[in-house]
Amino acid sequence: MEAYLRNLYAFGPDVVVTVGPLKETSIPGLLATDITVKVEDSVQAVQFYVSKDGKYLLRGELSDLTKDPMAENRAKLQIKDAPVWGDPKATITMVEFSDFECPVCRSLHDVLHGLLANYPQVRLVFKDFPLEQHPWARSAAIAGRCAYNQDPQAFWKFHDLIYDNQDVISPENSYAKLTDYASQISLNPDTFKTCLASPEAAAAVESSRANGLALQVSSTPTIFINGRRIVGADPHLVEQNIKYELDQQKTAKP
Repeated sequence: MEAYLRNLYAFGPDVVVTVGPLKETSIPGLLATDITVKVEDSVQAVQFYVSKDGKYLLRGELSDLTKDPMAENRAKLQIKDAPVWGDPKATITMVEFSDFECPVCRSLHDVLHGLLANYPQVRLVFKDFPLEQHPWARSAAIAGRCAYNQDPQAFWKFHDLIYDNQDVISPENSYAKLTDYASQISLNPDTFKTCLASPEAAAAVESSRANGLALQVSSTPTIFINGRRIVGADPHLVEQNIKYELDQQKTAKP
C-alpha cells in the first residue's frame, strides 16, 4: 500500500508515509486503515479502505444507509467537563474541535462571534485538538484547560485573547504570552503556572484529542452540529446546518 501511494502521489524519500493497522469494518471483505503523510512539519491523516484480497484501495467516507450517522457521532462525542458557551438547555449543540494556532480556527472564531448572537438556541462546546505541526498549539490548549479549571467562564475570555493575538504568539514567547493573558483575566498566577506543569491538564488535552480521533477528526476546525460534521469555517454552511436543525425541530413538534 505504501509503495502504491508513493507512486500514485509522487511522494519522494522526504515524505514519511505511515500505514496504520488494518481494522475490520461492517462490510464483509473490506478493511479500514489510517494512513498518515508527513512532509516536514505538516502532517495529514486520511482513512482508506482496502479489500481483504489486497486488490482494491478506496479513499472516501463509508456510510451505512441502515444507521443514523448523526446519532452515532452524538454517542461518541464526550462533552462532559468541556467548556460550554450559551444556554445549557439549548436544543442545538455545536461541538468544535479546534487548535489555537490554526488560522482557519481563528476565522471560525470570528464567524461564530457574529453568528451565534443570532441563535440563542445553540450552545457551543469547545474541544482541544492541537495539531502536531503547530509548535505552540499544545501549550495553548493546556493553558486553556488551566484557565477553565480555575474559572469555567474565564476560559472564553482566555480563548478570545489567544485567537485575537494569534499572530504575535510564537514558540519562543508562548509561555510569557499565555501567563500574561491569564493575568489579564484575573486568574491566580501561581495556580495557573502550577497547572501548566501538571500532568492532569496535559492528560485532559490528550483525552480531548483522542475523542476527536475516535470521530475521525483529522483537521481543524471540525465541528459537529447535533452530530452533523462540518470541516472548515464556511459561515454559510454553518448557518445552513443550524437553520436545518431548527426546521427539523419545528416539524417534530406536535
